[in-house]
Amino acid sequence: MLIVRRAFAFLKRDICIDLSYRLRLPAQLASVLITTVLFFFVGKLVGPGQAGVLEQYGGDYFAFVLIGVAFTDYLFVAVNSFGDEIRKGQMLGTLEAMLVTPLSSTAILVYSSLYQFAFTSLRVIVYLLTGVAFFGVHLHVNHVVTLLLVLVLTILSFWGIGLLSAAFVIVFKQKSPISWAIGAMSGLFGGVMFPVELLPAWLKPISALLPITYSLDALRMILLGGAGIGDVYKQIIILFIFTIVLMGVGLIVFQRGMKMARQQGSLLYY
Repeated sequence: MLIVRRAFAFLKRDICIDLSYRLRLPAQLASVLITTVLFFFVGKLVGPGQAGVLEQYGGDYFAFVLIGVAFTDYLFVAVNSFGDEIRKGQMLGTLEAMLVTPLSSTAILVYSSLYQFAFTSLRVIVYLLTGVAFFGVHLHVNHVVTLLLVLVLTILSFWGIGLLSAAFVIVFKQKSPISWAIGAMSGLFGGVMFPVELLPAWLKPISALLPITYSLDALRMILLGGAGIGDVYKQIIILFIFTIVLMGVGLIVFQRGMKMARQQGSLLYY
């Protein structure tokens, strides 16, 4: 299929580029291992007083934070990859060559992010395997279809935010603050490091506006609590709404940004 060949071509390009940095893979794996060990010992400080808050996730803080840290990688890749690709193309002078191909600009961004998602998936697997093999984390893998559905909706909703970031880069010729803002808010209010139930009541509405809140909640319930689709259907519906809204807005804003830059003749400048 043509789509598969195109995807493979972009993957091959990015793999060749990445292999030229021989220390990247060992450094990434070392980072994952160090982070996992760090949070294992941090988890020892969390006393049984929080067991009730973590009960629906198995009651283990280390397993809770392991899922949060591992899968949040997808957020940062989705939010940053599109804008980073545009910025890199502007600075290296390769953006024009990509845009004259038969592919749409959106398709180019999606294909260009495939390797980063593949590499991020490897990091997530290493996180989970390290937790299982060395620290006794018990994961439920009997609802794989539900897990994949949540992941797909998560990535698509994050892609919508990524398109907004890419539009900012195209129009303003600098790194988008959208990616930083979403990353910071997700880390603080999205339940990455601690349950959102611990937030003060006046901060919880912020958490409710972030797709990562529902994503991590569903992923933890599936992997740590053995939940099926009937248990996480509310989170899936909300993620689906986020996907429709964010992808729709992101595509419109990105296309308008491209049109504006072409009209001004500033698309290739940085």
